[in-house]
Amino acid sequence: MRIFAFCVLLFYSLSGISQNHQPGSSEIKLKLKKLNFLGSVLYVAAHPDDENTRVITYLANDRLAATGYLSMTRGDGGQNLIGPEIGELLGLIRTQELLAARRIDGGQQFFTRAIDFGFSKNYQETLEIWGRDEILSDVVRVIRQFQPDVILTRFPPDERAGHGHHTSSAILAQEAFDLTNNSNYLPELAKEFGVWQVSALYTNTGRWWNQTMDEDTPGIITMNVGTYNSLLGKSYTEIAADSRTQHKSQGFGSAGRRGDANEYFEFVKGEKADKDIFEKINTTWTRVEGGDKVQPLIQKCILDFNAENPAASIPQLIIIRKQISLLKNSVWKNRKLAEVDQLIKDCAGLYLEATASQYMAAPGQPVRMLMELINRSSVSIEMVNLKSEPLGLDSTFSLTLKNNDPIIIKSVKNISSNKSYSSPYWLSEPHAAGLFTVKDKSLIGKPENDPAIQIAAKVVVAGQPLFLTVPLVYKWTDPVKGELMRPFEVVPPVFVNFTKSVVVFNDQSAQSITILIKSGSADVKGTLKLDLPAGWVSEPKTIAFELKGINTEKTISFNVVPGKEDLDSTIKAVAEIEGKSYSTSLKQIHYDHIPVQTLLPSASVRALRMNIKKEGSVVGYIAGAGDEIPTSLRNLGFEVWEMKNEEVTPLNLKRVDAVVLGIRTLNTNERIRFIMPVLLDYVKEGGTLLVQYNTNNDLEIAPDKFSPYPITLSRDRVTQENSEVRILKPNHPALNYPNKITSADFEGWVQERGLYFPSAWSDSYEALLSMNDQGEPARNGSLLVGKYGEGHYVYTGLSFFRELPEGVPGAYKLFANLVSLKKIKAMPDEKVKVKK
Repeated sequence: MRIFAFCVLLFYSLSGISQNHQPGSSEIKLKLKKLNFLGSVLYVAAHPDDENTRVITYLANDRLAATGYLSMTRGDGGQNLIGPEIGELLGLIRTQELLAARRIDGGQQFFTRAIDFGFSKNYQETLEIWGRDEILSDVVRVIRQFQPDVILTRFPPDERAGHGHHTSSAILAQEAFDLTNNSNYLPELAKEFGVWQVSALYTNTGRWWNQTMDEDTPGIITMNVGTYNSLLGKSYTEIAADSRTQHKSQGFGSAGRRGDANEYFEFVKGEKADKDIFEKINTTWTRVEGGDKVQPLIQKCILDFNAENPAASIPQLIIIRKQISLLKNSVWKNRKLAEVDQLIKDCAGLYLEATASQYMAAPGQPVRMLMELINRSSVSIEMVNLKSEPLGLDSTFSLTLKNNDPIIIKSVKNISSNKSYSSPYWLSEPHAAGLFTVKDKSLIGKPENDPAIQIAAKVVVAGQPLFLTVPLVYKWTDPVKGELMRPFEVVPPVFVNFTKSVVVFNDQSAQSITILIKSGSADVKGTLKLDLPAGWVSEPKTIAFELKGINTEKTISFNVVPGKEDLDSTIKAVAEIEGKSYSTSLKQIHYDHIPVQTLLPSASVRALRMNIKKEGSVVGYIAGAGDEIPTSLRNLGFEVWEMKNEEVTPLNLKRVDAVVLGIRTLNTNERIRFIMPVLLDYVKEGGTLLVQYNTNNDLEIAPDKFSPYPITLSRDRVTQENSEVRILKPNHPALNYPNKITSADFEGWVQERGLYFPSAWSDSYEALLSMNDQGEPARNGSLLVGKYGEGHYVYTGLSFFRELPEGVPGAYKLFANLVSLKKIKAMPDEKVKVKK
């Protein structure tokens, strides 16, 4: 053991430390070859999962181009097949799924500030909601920073794209193509990054709008992306399948394929190529002034590379680095210097990792840090400095890293009291419906925040100084999954979490509101209070709390008495500690395929004071793709039995007043074909079954077996959340009992009216509502109710899964009516045939 003392740092050797993956010799050789290619491509589309991973994989790993993907949105408006998260939380998941995909296919990820506000049927609506000029400026920013030679769009700039967001992504890419070289457009950006002229723009033609295109089509460039890479041991289509499979929230698990696979590109703008998108572009070092001296140095390094001794390439890599350093500043100089530095680290088997003893701490609080360093080569490496501004760390020393001799550096440092919290930068401010608010413009385009705390290490490798940066992380060992890690987060000293997102007061009776208060730092002591609407009172007014130790928690309850009048408002929780107020909650997202995500929203709950009546007491719920319907039912006062498949039996169903199927249950529950006959018998004997939306493909049950009478599912939807809702059956019990439903109850809905409506149905159903987007025919299939035996079968594409968690009053009233149908003794005999 070697012990060194520098300032407050303790150094000593230790063996047996777990290690992260380091690239092997074949990967290193591929990186060496990439060092000698100076070409770049930016792929542009609208959402996570829109990108063609086959093309990105091929370009990054075969052509060895710097390859980026610019997604206009983070996918906030989509559906979620793996859990209940929607909206901003889903956008966080899909952002990380894109980053996971890029780590596999070798691409680089970018975003604009555009919000996925849901399905859009035309680009005019999309660009109006996004803010055309704002998003165009973001696209120009990314292009001027990345400086691609070629832009590839996933979609055409017209209705063939099938989605307003898709069409808009192509329109904005084409407009940006014409502006990035104009110094008068966004002159401050031009001054910061320079102007840039993209050589050419092509559309990656999709089979869904062109079934006849092939390699013989005149004017088409064909790219065979199915070739095999012997250094990686896979074809590019196999790698691309692994990349696409990261979009797990969208159910995009993909099987790898082998053999030739053609992709087709239609010329749109710029300098037209005949056979290869790079044929008009100088992709050698001669494109950079003075670069002609670099190319042969890299070629020699490739030829001399020894797979059994990668470290032997380090002297030549240092020569290459010095030559590149002499070049004028440019995107290629910076890009290739970063690649060389990574290659030197890889060839040395140099391992650096900084871990903390906990995964979060508040500003001003101490952090115990452990840094591991090991040189796994015979090359001389010396550590001379460690620096971290948030930790106030700046230590200079001289420490030789011997071959395969681990070094551990321990330190305890306080986080700067001015350090900002670790919340996604695009969610740090209130935002409009279509555009995130980002005050620090330098963050625009970045996929995520930089790590909360980074450690910069200065090492000298064979006489060459290098600066290597690693994030501070928290690591632990799971007995089943092995070594795991998560980002270290800087957080407030206390979190205040309501246990519900919506609280419903049916009358003036007091209701207990429970808050989970959790410490983000050690030994937190203060008081908690509620900010209530005028005329509302809480008992008590304040409650004192004390939390010993970090990451401890306590449950606190207030009795709240609402006012007399109906009200749609919010309740805010505020913790006061040493004269400072904190009103931040903690939301964390845990899935195995992405890092833990932390969000710090305001500590508030939507409060509804309105007399929402219900009938019945127990509702059964069978989960589908994931929604928060059970919580919403509990808000209405129901007891909810979240039934497992094996619990859906005739005897158990006698105990419930209604059964609700979660969204896409017919798509996701492999046992539904066995469960549905039991449920239909339950309806026949007097029960109520409410089936929420499903897609018309990938059903786990035959289309004629999930309902008592025929229903034809479709892709019909109404995306304009403020579109007129016409009540077709104003006297129907579902619209009158126990709550009267009027057109006013469809005010304040979010994102959409509904989706995947049936397009045709048996006359045994009654269609209760009619709606449509502007310029489209009436869609009457959003809510179908049929009498079957003594009970009621309800099929609805209305987006209750979005409206109820948002606390939309009318959605609560209508849902209460639907699950109360069992208490209605007789349905009216009126039958109105609805045009299909």
